[in-house]
Amino acid sequence: MAEIDTAWLTAVDRIVAAHADQPGALLPILHAVQKELGFIPPEVVGRIAEGLNLSRADVHGVISFYHYFRTHRPGKHVVQLCRAEACQAWQGQATEAHAKQCLGVDYHGTTADGDFTLEAVYCLGNCAAGPSAMIDDKLYGRVTPERLEQLLAQHRRQS
Repeated sequence: MAEIDTAWLTAVDRIVAAHADQPGALLPILHAVQKELGFIPPEVVGRIAEGLNLSRADVHGVISFYHYFRTHRPGKHVVQLCRAEACQAWQGQATEAHAKQCLGVDYHGTTADGDFTLEAVYCLGNCAAGPSAMIDDKLYGRVTPERLEQLLAQHRRQS
């Protein structure tokens, strides 16, 4: 087990305290932890469970069920590719294959230089402009393999 970062525990305690009295508090807590830390470290799962009087298995089950949650530190930029039907109909598979080849990683992988993490999502709500991608918090439509390369190059320059 990795050493627990005390800053993580402080953040988790604060987040749990802010949400613990809400009905269905687990999902808002997990979203807040990931937003603040960039991921949900496995080392804090017990702390979240304890704060909500749940088992570690309950918390882990929710984290592992939703593709959105990460249990590892992401790269500097998170590239999310939509895999929903509408984007697939707009040739999303070609963009997906190109992303994997260009970055040299599969889904949930981070490039060796730590610049990019590639993730699959199952709808970005941009169906009319598919295939869609989100890089960090910016949504892009009509992302062909060529456009994806341009976007990645642009984000590399920003790193």
